[in-house]
Amino acid sequence: MKKYMMLLKISKAVLLVIIFLTMSSCVGISADITMRQDGSGRITLQYRFSRMAEVLGRLDGNERWPILPTGRTDIERTLARIPGMRLVSFSVREDDRDIINHVELEFNNVEALLTFLDPSGRRASLSREGGSNRLSVTIMDGTTAPIDTNLLDLMRELSVGYSFNLSFSADGNSTLTLLDGSGNAIQAPAGTRIVSSGSRVSIEMGTGAVLEQEHGLTVVLTW
Repeated sequence: MKKYMMLLKISKAVLLVIIFLTMSSCVGISADITMRQDGSGRITLQYRFSRMAEVLGRLDGNERWPILPTGRTDIERTLARIPGMRLVSFSVREDDRDIINHVELEFNNVEALLTFLDPSGRRASLSREGGSNRLSVTIMDGTTAPIDTNLLDLMRELSVGYSFNLSFSADGNSTLTLLDGSGNAIQAPAGTRIVSSGSRVSIEMGTGAVLEQEHGLTVVLTW
């Protein structure tokens, strides 16, 4: 009986991993951040997720792990906990495959932006050194165990057409670099589009490529 219960727990854990990878693979996120000199600014977001991911996200037992804010109410509930941030506009549309949320937000200071990007305070940080600002956003923390080959193939198949996009602009020149979970500089994966320096820096990476970064992935913006 004890062995049976252990196998049952393992099966449930594997099922949760499959559901998580399936949901994550069917999501595209785009974020465009404009920073003003006083630390205020605007962030424009687009969440694109498949109808299948939405259904999986609402399965019994999964409601407490929503993949993304699914409506205006979710966004407003989040913003109510963040002083210095407000909703400018929200819209949603659907096509044959996806549900697309478009959100525009204004923030009064960098602290409000950091809280929105990472309520836990562990995945986004700001430092100031030598007159420069450095915003770090961890996309993958690198603690995930290696993904089974079959799951990886499924993830690649499901993630076709979905991507992670981040763009940033501030007064003057900015730079964008990538680090792994240990803080070492890394090259962008094959197929990634990146503008690493200029008045507007950006990165566009397929969702599948993001999920494959087992050693972690952090985007560092400096201006």
